[in-house]
Amino acid sequence: MKQKKTAAKKKHKKKIVLAYSGGLDTSIILKWLQENFNADVITYTADIGQEINKKKIIYNAKNLGVKNLIIEDLQEEFVKKYVFPMIRGHAVYEGVYLLGTSIARPLIAKAQIKVAKKFKAYAVSHGSTGKGNDQVRFELGYYFFNPKIKVIAPWRIWNLKSRTDLIKYAKKNKIPIPKDKKGEPPFSIDDNLFHTSTEGKVLENPKNQAPEFIFQRTVSPEKAPNKATYVTINFKKGDPIGLNGKKLSPAILLKRLNHLAGTNGIGRVDLVENRFLGIKSRGVYETPGGTLLIIAHRAIETVSLDKSTMHLKESIMPRYAELIYNGYWFSKERFKLQKIIDLKRNKVNGSIKLKLYKGNTTIVSRVTNSKAYSLKNVSFEENKSFNKKNVERFINFHKKKLR
Repeated sequence: MKQKKTAAKKKHKKKIVLAYSGGLDTSIILKWLQENFNADVITYTADIGQEINKKKIIYNAKNLGVKNLIIEDLQEEFVKKYVFPMIRGHAVYEGVYLLGTSIARPLIAKAQIKVAKKFKAYAVSHGSTGKGNDQVRFELGYYFFNPKIKVIAPWRIWNLKSRTDLIKYAKKNKIPIPKDKKGEPPFSIDDNLFHTSTEGKVLENPKNQAPEFIFQRTVSPEKAPNKATYVTINFKKGDPIGLNGKKLSPAILLKRLNHLAGTNGIGRVDLVENRFLGIKSRGVYETPGGTLLIIAHRAIETVSLDKSTMHLKESIMPRYAELIYNGYWFSKERFKLQKIIDLKRNKVNGSIKLKLYKGNTTIVSRVTNSKAYSLKNVSFEENKSFNKKNVERFINFHKKKLR
């Protein structure tokens, strides 16, 4: 009888789905969850274009007794359904940040909840720290798809208070420790197909210049080629569909732009941002392909959209960007703003040619079949299509608003 009861308990053991990178921190979290919750931990790794070592992830997970480990390629979905809509909104947080980390978390959260549903897991877990934005982004995403899911955030509840504590715990449980993570804390790095962010260590003091060795996907403008590179981005219904007339999938297109821009020293940002939780933090961001996309998208809209639509989009952009930054991608307000942003996207068609040179991006040409831009109206040559006598009435109407 006792054996049957034991077997039944094992069969109905609770399950937790952990967002797992395969690195030191999430491996420690994996072991800690097993010890403290008496549960089977299912590891979930979303491949969204980050530098990923599948063999390492599989080895580390299996070494810790994981039976169900999932690695899922979400690169095309990430770019098409998350990055491109954000580009259409020209989302920039606090004037400079292109929201590379912010836009990745909602997709991972959605996929994680899907796995939890499949395996009938009662909880999900993540490795975000207790001071950062990502814990909010993950958890708002979790609750959107399953309001009743239990969320376990180790960094907010465990007794491991320092890097030294983590190293000791790893050694005790025979968890591999990368050499660069012994001693002082490492840089905090997040990367995906859209960007790379680097925080911590020498960067924490805003007076320090960012060392060149931290940059991973862009060369310094000084070391960029002495010859300019040209690229034409083709647009259809507001989204980039190809380069130089060749149609490409969203992920492949972004990869190509990342290479072109990174080689030419484009896409670096060093900023001090205001986190959602109220803390200021300094970070260095690299968004090479994304920088080209947002410049090109703005350019194609200037010749394909009317003034009122463009200005309406610009007026809502700060709020739209803040919603994404704060983790509200799956909110009614963000959905509402996205509808406004996409109201006339069917008119945004054509191509933009860019010149890339030593950290700079210049618009070379704009081509569209849209009638929003009229050569007749802007020409300095005399024409009958624009009645200049109406201008005086226009000015007289508006001068009344001065008082």
